[in-house]
Amino acid sequence: MNQVANQNAIDRYLDSLLTQRKLSPHTIAGYSSDLIQLAALAGTADLASVTHFQIRQFASKLHAKDLHARSISRKLSAWRGFYQWLAEQSNTVANPVDGIKAPRRAATLPKALSVDDAVRLVASGTAPTLPDEAESNPIAFCNRAMFELLYSSGLRVSELVALDIRYSRLPGYVSQGWIDMEAQEVTVTGKGSKMRTVPVGMQAVAAIKAWLDVREQPEENADVQHRLALFVGVRKKRITPRAIQLRLKAHAQALGIPVNVHPHVLRHSFASHMLQSSGDLRAVQEMLGHSSIASTQVYTALDFQHLAQVYDTAHPRAKKK
Repeated sequence: MNQVANQNAIDRYLDSLLTQRKLSPHTIAGYSSDLIQLAALAGTADLASVTHFQIRQFASKLHAKDLHARSISRKLSAWRGFYQWLAEQSNTVANPVDGIKAPRRAATLPKALSVDDAVRLVASGTAPTLPDEAESNPIAFCNRAMFELLYSSGLRVSELVALDIRYSRLPGYVSQGWIDMEAQEVTVTGKGSKMRTVPVGMQAVAAIKAWLDVREQPEENADVQHRLALFVGVRKKRITPRAIQLRLKAHAQALGIPVNVHPHVLRHSFASHMLQSSGDLRAVQEMLGHSSIASTQVYTALDFQHLAQVYDTAHPRAKKK
């Protein structure tokens, strides 16, 4: 199979994906790009004769070019499908891509703010200081309450958005999350429909009380999900994750915090700071709602990274000459 024959085989395979599997033109274009790259790596060799060892070499070359592991994995998947189809056409059984995996991605540590920046972010400039300012600027009270709660309880933004002012079970509606001000805790529904209850700190409780005092009540005929929402936007409807993202980012920029701050940064900061103070991995796992302790352990690496930076800066035998 020469280069022309290789291209013909690729074209026939792509046609089968289009006509038999009914894949979209966009998906077909992705497969085409990946298979053209396979043919280029094979050079003048017949694609049908490419070996398992050669596929490993091709993957290594892609990795050496700093191609992301996810992209290499996608290409291997496209190549595997092509060889499976080719085997069916020629009655062969060996698929040279079988058993080959993309290089493992380096674990990326979540970003977290310093304690000082986190406290400054949630505590400063988000709420009016004078009572008569509340009526003209209720958004500031809402922001203060949301930001304090994100950092206080390590909530996901989706969990924050879903919070109701109280638990309610009505025809066609059941609360997925709610706040209990007396008990100073929130109950949320996280990933996998797993419910958990998390404590709320005193500062967050105070900010939420201040917000509830100025929160505009949605109309009586409004949908129940908006009437019960703890946090509502300017249109008196349950606030959206995007609105929270934009408000938090703008506030961080106004404070001059040199990080792209989004709601998950406050969740990461909560986890990191709790571990730094308590060292209780299991408790933090429960508060974050992680089903596996491995998901929480990444924050121990984050904590160690911080300690390593302090060591490199402060220890006299660690300083570079």
